[in-house]
Amino acid sequence: MTKILSLALNPAIDISTDAVKVGHTHKTRTHNQRQFPGGGGINVARVIAELGGQSDLAYLSGGGSGILLESMLSTLAGQQHVFKIHDAVRIAFMVHEESTNFEYRFVPEGPLVTEAEVQPVFDLLEASDADYVVASGSLPRGLPADTYARMADIAARQGARFVIDTSGEALHETLTRSRVFLMKPSSGELESFAGRKLDTEGLIATASEIVASGAAQNVAVTLGADGAMLVNADGVIRTPAIDVPVQSAVGAGDSFVAGMVWSLAEGHEIAEAFRFGVATGAAAVMTSGTELCRRADVLALYEASCATSQSKG
Repeated sequence: MTKILSLALNPAIDISTDAVKVGHTHKTRTHNQRQFPGGGGINVARVIAELGGQSDLAYLSGGGSGILLESMLSTLAGQQHVFKIHDAVRIAFMVHEESTNFEYRFVPEGPLVTEAEVQPVFDLLEASDADYVVASGSLPRGLPADTYARMADIAARQGARFVIDTSGEALHETLTRSRVFLMKPSSGELESFAGRKLDTEGLIATASEIVASGAAQNVAVTLGADGAMLVNADGVIRTPAIDVPVQSAVGAGDSFVAGMVWSLAEGHEIAEAFRFGVATGAAAVMTSGTELCRRADVLALYEASCATSQSKG
């Protein structure tokens, strides 16, 4: 059985709600409140479980919000490694404005974490026999930018495929000093990495340079309404976005990563896993707030996209 380990160094409790209109100064009355455990690595583990797979999960937890987070994750499939920190887990808040269909997302920076508090995660990786290690989400305050790079190095020594979905200095440090199996930037994150605005050809060129340098074997770039592309040594695969009714974009990128990793763990080739990731991300857009995706939606979208590709071929 292929083993997956998801890392959540900056988890969150995600609260989503609806309001007729969001305004300043006066109270904004909300309704339909929902809450889910969140943060990149946790979302990845949740989606893999929804797809029928299993991912072990390592996450940092502290404060009263940490107790609530642990309770919310108590029924999630897979072994959980909870590492205590002093500061409280962050609480993120999203409001859907019904009059405009806009989403307002308020995402705190999160707790201050020390090297000593994250050391148990390094120790876990040293002892892990996971086939895939997924590092998804931002780094919490206090941790150096090379944290994921050091984790990628350990995973490589252990023979695991390291998957990275982060941004900013953490991504730059990882690609500068480590080797990863898969990175999943959005177009905006890839532009930030390149330090300039990129058109489609520029995105392909930048991703190709990353692959050629050996920093990443595969680069899967999500393009929002323009679909996605996979770049590796075999070339470039582009796929259009799947047309679905949009409820919320929250967690779509995490779902994309989870779909790819789950498909790879099932034995599929990278190109097939990429297409499955696209379907998983699209399914997440169909649900409100931070519900993420539903297995039935993912399979239906994937099968429909495969049928469309075959008919065009």
